[in-house]
Amino acid sequence: MKKSLLMLALASSFAMANEGMWMPQQLPEIATELKAAGLALDPASLTKLTEFPMAAMVSLGGCSASFVSPNGLVATNHHCVYGSVAHNSTPENDLLANGFLAASLSDEVAAAPGSRIYVTKAVENVTSKIIDAKTAKLSGKKRVDAIEANQKAVVAECEKDEGHRCSVAAYYGSLEFYLIKQLEIKDVRLVHAPAAGVGKFGGDTDNWMWPRHTGDYGFYRAYVSPEGKSADFNVDNVPYKPDFHLTLAKDGLKEGDFVMALGYPGRTNRHRLPSEVSETFEWSYPNTVASYKNTLDIIASETVNNKDAALKYASRVAGLNNYMKNRQGMLDSYADSDFLQRKTAEHKELTAWVNSSRDNKKAYADDLKNIEKLLQQRQQQDRADYLLDNATPRLLSVARSLHRLAHESTKPDAERKAGFQQRDLPRFKAYVTGMERNFDVGVEKALDLSNLSKYAAQPKKQRNAEFDAAMGIKDGMSQAQLTALIDSWYANSGLAELSNRTALLDASIDQFKQSNDVFVKAALALYKSDLKREAADEELGGKIQQAYASYMRAKIAFMQSKGQAVYPDANSTLRVTFGNVTGRDHGNEDGNAWAPFTTLQGITAKATGEGEFNAPQKQLDAIKAKQYGPYKVDSLNSVPVNYLATLDITGGNSGSAVLNSKAEFVGLAFDGTLDSIISDWDFNPANTRSIQVDLRYMLWQMKLDGADKLLVELGVK
Repeated sequence: MKKSLLMLALASSFAMANEGMWMPQQLPEIATELKAAGLALDPASLTKLTEFPMAAMVSLGGCSASFVSPNGLVATNHHCVYGSVAHNSTPENDLLANGFLAASLSDEVAAAPGSRIYVTKAVENVTSKIIDAKTAKLSGKKRVDAIEANQKAVVAECEKDEGHRCSVAAYYGSLEFYLIKQLEIKDVRLVHAPAAGVGKFGGDTDNWMWPRHTGDYGFYRAYVSPEGKSADFNVDNVPYKPDFHLTLAKDGLKEGDFVMALGYPGRTNRHRLPSEVSETFEWSYPNTVASYKNTLDIIASETVNNKDAALKYASRVAGLNNYMKNRQGMLDSYADSDFLQRKTAEHKELTAWVNSSRDNKKAYADDLKNIEKLLQQRQQQDRADYLLDNATPRLLSVARSLHRLAHESTKPDAERKAGFQQRDLPRFKAYVTGMERNFDVGVEKALDLSNLSKYAAQPKKQRNAEFDAAMGIKDGMSQAQLTALIDSWYANSGLAELSNRTALLDASIDQFKQSNDVFVKAALALYKSDLKREAADEELGGKIQQAYASYMRAKIAFMQSKGQAVYPDANSTLRVTFGNVTGRDHGNEDGNAWAPFTTLQGITAKATGEGEFNAPQKQLDAIKAKQYGPYKVDSLNSVPVNYLATLDITGGNSGSAVLNSKAEFVGLAFDGTLDSIISDWDFNPANTRSIQVDLRYMLWQMKLDGADKLLVELGVK
């Protein structure tokens, strides 16, 4: 691979050892730091994506996971399989509350529609193919269109290898692009998830908190055709045989031990400009928290006496609670910090460096000014669209997407808009199918009324005229009138029915035009204005991409001039982060030190027998009887449950395999502490701690649950 800016950025001295989400191919460049932290292996042995241990790492398309047996068994977090458990639950058979364990392969059940396991097979720098000489001269929408066309061409060539899913990921503000090739396993089955009193113990109260006692683990299995190919669910399919899988650690972790997490972190924002920091923490996140809280309150009110609806929204509620607490935690940390001031000072220093020489000025000065102006335009547009986007009913979004799909399907595949190509059809099918177990008309009406009331209360000139006309919104509508309007939408739509949604997947443009469904008619009425809005967004986006790439080029050069390393922000691609098992000499407001491990005794201390702390009685009895088996740690006089480490992780790392110095499996990353989650934006080495479920607790609880066959498969004697 050509030596890229990504590699050049590592040519100088390095950032603090535990900071950074490194691409596997970068690890030899930080060998000194890895060895100092305790890695017993040659870092070069960790760089090959088709060899151990990287080949055992998989993505679930939002969570991380890993192969842990030669028969396609995949370990991840309980909250990552939660949607599949909910999908298979009914009021009569509440798997969320009781847990799920397949006694044999034939008892394993299909995961939620659209579930995937992605196995990374190759990564290639394709910057010169995405930003070729012709594209580099373009700006605005023309630049966006050219980049998209180049990406689609690269992806199409990659996906000629049937059964693989390819994507182009942008690094450093779209300064560099990498092609990611993954085997797409489409037959995913639920194997085991402990009861909610284990896997979700502590619930939202303990979320992002320490001490923690959560058994956040679960298992899927990957299936393929008898010929070993990627295939849709079929009873004749067989377990996938991965080239490599993780093995369980022979020795348990202790304080100070080296650990590394291998996974797919979602997004970090450490290279953002001061104006983006200000807009995010002073407008975007506060509005997000308020919106999530309102949504949660409405769902709770509408499902309190409806067990089936509660199950349908259980996964969404869990996700909203998680994100709300995350964002509020960031806001609290931001309020008590000088982050914006430091970010502003850093940007002033960068600007001074750019203006310090004629060459720097010529290369970077104009774009440094332009990016600020362009970001301000985008922020203004985002604010203007906020209430409109929230007020859009879910079924209207479905109708709009499927109507756009009908239009794009009339074009040759290479000319279709990204996201609407032949390769995307399974995603559409999974979405409309999955709504059967995550959609309730009563709940959606209540959510629509709340959001529409806020939107309709705006002056007419601040609203979207096309949306108002399509949905029948008029000035001065009362709550009763809005309620009647929403009732009329659902009374004149059949999209709450699976068969009607499915029919639209293959509908032609003429068939859409013939429909009398209120949401379909609205989608048709909004089509031209949607395209116009999209074009305006892309015109601005193309200008931002060009200026942002130049800004990042300047920042990399500036940091190198100071002898500082530059790692890329997380972007849902495979990364490695490393650190050590370590407590903290300070807690939160109580000031107490944090021990690195929690134990079974903490479960009994918290257990109330109900709600978020409803530990199973069988578990409590075993703890009381001190039935620790081989998993007892003498120094703790118990079984370790969770542990802290100095791993630099974020959303998407959930389910990441945590390995010891010999690359043996020692647990799963599942959370961070509340005062350290602002590290998505501002890394704080003193506070940053990740939370992992200890392998010894997983095995202890699995034995208690009677998962003997799984334990044997994992290699437990």
